Amino acid sequence: MQFLTLSRRRTDAFPPEAFTPDLVAREGRRVKELYAAGILRQVWRRSDQPGAAILWEAASEAEVRAAVDSLPIAQAGMLELVALVPLEPYPAFSQQ
Repeated sequence: MQFLTLSRRRTDAFPPEAFTPDLVAREGRRVKELYAAGILRQVWRRSDQPGAAILWEAASEAEVRAAVDSLPIAQAGMLELVALVPLEPYPAFSQQ
């Protein structure tokens, strides 16, 4: 099953210098690990505010939440999960 998450960095509660190069690098490494594992399918950087839109492939919402919780910025309490949406195939593309 696929899921879409929208997240944002908590820049209202943390100053820009809190997002250190080391933290951002660890975040990038973890994203690559999740991609290699097949749970993270696609990731985009949001252009409206600091954060990401991620397409996940997982058996359950709980699995996606655990993956998000494994991100270093989330572990630091500096990430807000704005939306977690389960996705279904678009019916117009199904075989008839």
